[in-house]
Amino acid sequence: MRVLSNQAAGMLLGLIGVTIFGATLPMTRVALEGFSPLFVTLGRAVIAAAAAGIALLILKRPFPRSHLPALAGVGIGAVFGFPIFSSIALQTIPASHGGVVLGILPLLTSIFAAIVDGERPGPLFWLCGIAGSALVIAFSLGESSFHLGPGDFWLFLAAISASFSYVLSGKLARVLPGWEVIGWALVLCAPFTLAGSLLAAEAGIRAPGPMQYGALLYLGLMSMFAGFIFWNAGLALGGIARVAQVQLFQTFVTLAISALLLGEAIGPSTVGFAFAVAFVVWLGRKAKISRAASSPTPEVGRA
Repeated sequence: MRVLSNQAAGMLLGLIGVTIFGATLPMTRVALEGFSPLFVTLGRAVIAAAAAGIALLILKRPFPRSHLPALAGVGIGAVFGFPIFSSIALQTIPASHGGVVLGILPLLTSIFAAIVDGERPGPLFWLCGIAGSALVIAFSLGESSFHLGPGDFWLFLAAISASFSYVLSGKLARVLPGWEVIGWALVLCAPFTLAGSLLAAEAGIRAPGPMQYGALLYLGLMSMFAGFIFWNAGLALGGIARVAQVQLFQTFVTLAISALLLGEAIGPSTVGFAFAVAFVVWLGRKAKISRAASSPTPEVGRA
């Protein structure tokens, strides 16, 4: 039986994670019908921290004290930054629009990978990444009659938060199992998210129904925990900058779920931009990526 290379396995794991992440914006939109943006941010983190804490206790995993600063950075970006910024953005823009705008994530992740992790993509990689981002910006401007609104600003902050946490997570996942990275980050943030959710509950819970509770549960268990298990392992195996490019497929998942779940109209221009961005990423998939300094070799069995 043919064994997948680290790069191929990393791309596959990353794609599974991206598929889970693809429902995040539509589910956030649904959750916002019954909860405030702040409560969605904190509530999903509490749910995820409970699942992670139980897993860590059952498996008796020791706390990786030496990695505390990096885990705190993951928590700031993934537990607080992306959820609150995207929740604010989705109060004024459709989830389908947000799904295409977040196509800028791979380029931002590659930039942070170069700064934080020493990865050095070649000229072709950067050319394709910049071209893809230019398409995303053009789409955003066109959808808003060439006027950037507050929602686009908040989404950009969400993308920065997510990409920074992805790089820290991928780097940590070379020395820790991927699920432990997000698990410990969630547990570290739990005192703050639990206290905050209790304080925000009175004003933040707005008569939600089963759909809103279900969406919040998905955001906690899947978007904030299960998705990262696959994603972190994929980044560690396949390389952060390269695997980050599969995030462009997240756009298609978001568009499909937005249409099915929310009934949002997906016009030809939206689909056209999504395909154009994905094509650019496809062109750069074999671009050369080197490393400025040696890093630990990931262990396949630590996913």
